[in-house]
Amino acid sequence: MNVLIIGSGGREHAFAWKISQSPLLSSLFIAPGNPGTASLGTNLAIGVADLAGIAQAIREHQIELVIVGPEEPLVKGIRDYIESQEDLKHVGIVGPGAEGAQLEGSKDFSKNFMHRHGVPTAASQTFTKESIDAGLAYLDTQSLPIVLKADGLAAGKGVIIALTLEEAKTALREMLLDSKFGAASDKVVIEQFLRGIELSVFVLTDGENYVVLPEAKDYKRIGDNDEGLNTGGMGAVSPVPFATTSFMEYVDNRVIKPTLAGLKADGIKYQGFIFIGLMNHEGEPYVIEYNARMGDPETEVVLPRIESDFLSLLLAAAKGTLNKEKIEISEQYAVTTMVVAGGYPEDYRKGDVITGLDQVTEAHIFQAGTREEGGQLLTSGGRVIALTGTSNTLEKAIQKSQKAALAIQFEGKNFRRDIGLDVLRYKG
Repeated sequence: MNVLIIGSGGREHAFAWKISQSPLLSSLFIAPGNPGTASLGTNLAIGVADLAGIAQAIREHQIELVIVGPEEPLVKGIRDYIESQEDLKHVGIVGPGAEGAQLEGSKDFSKNFMHRHGVPTAASQTFTKESIDAGLAYLDTQSLPIVLKADGLAAGKGVIIALTLEEAKTALREMLLDSKFGAASDKVVIEQFLRGIELSVFVLTDGENYVVLPEAKDYKRIGDNDEGLNTGGMGAVSPVPFATTSFMEYVDNRVIKPTLAGLKADGIKYQGFIFIGLMNHEGEPYVIEYNARMGDPETEVVLPRIESDFLSLLLAAAKGTLNKEKIEISEQYAVTTMVVAGGYPEDYRKGDVITGLDQVTEAHIFQAGTREEGGQLLTSGGRVIALTGTSNTLEKAIQKSQKAALAIQFEGKNFRRDIGLDVLRYKG
């Protein structure tokens, strides 16, 4: 089978690594890919939002299955575009259409969806530039801290947790009046702050049936002890100790089943991943957000724990036969540390020479923001390389991941030293 992965980050490198292990695979293509994926398949110089270019590559390389990594092409309707091509109707696609992708593409859409279908979530209201006065008045009635979210896609950075009323009002004005996050903040969702421990749950569905992938906890803040600015993700750990069998059954019945039933009730065909960002709030699962794809860097800890044929699962999701598949999950721990460029998540360095990959012997290397030039590996993104250690103990998995992060060298390198330590200390 010829497979095309769309995307260029650590998530897509992890997809390529796992899919390349399948006996079902004939040829693997990645558009546009990165130097890491090039060692596992053929990179195609096509942008993730170039829908016509992707369709042409499917024809040219006789692709039978397309896996969409990032959110942008999903929200732009890549599934709808491929399905509209008469000669491509046989192609399997893992990823929802534009309507289903609104679960991630619009915070307002997803909040209304949750309220409508009884999915537990924080209380919220949505405001625009025209209703900013009502938004400011609404803030006066809320308890602190309070959460403000840009409605649209903002590369994982469109969320502000305001600790004071003045901070909240300033943030609302900046988002709505000054377009702090561009068009993404044309609408702003103001949401109740929930205290608890965050958990990422990943579901793969064929529209009728579903499997639950290993859960994970990610680390958004740039600094140790969750300090500093929000990022796209500085690391992740799986499994998560508070995700007990009973808690996950609760998540299944209170969150996953109502979400899938809601999509069906709304007439939304959904074949692909649903990433459910949860808060364990006093033992109850509350949905913080949906993503219409796998997370990054969570994918880098989730995939090493899947023992079954991942390509077989993806094919079943595209064909509508997931009820015939069974997912097998390792009991091992996986910990990912993300090595990032100096200055990230604000203006960051690019073009620095990366060395030390040959010194990493006890961890998986997933390249994210890298490029090759003149035989050298260079930094090209904020998040540069994800390093995943696996072991029978969490402590050893942390050590392997951190040791690998220390081995990677480039000017201005930064990474968190505390990934997984809170989970290691967790007492329940």
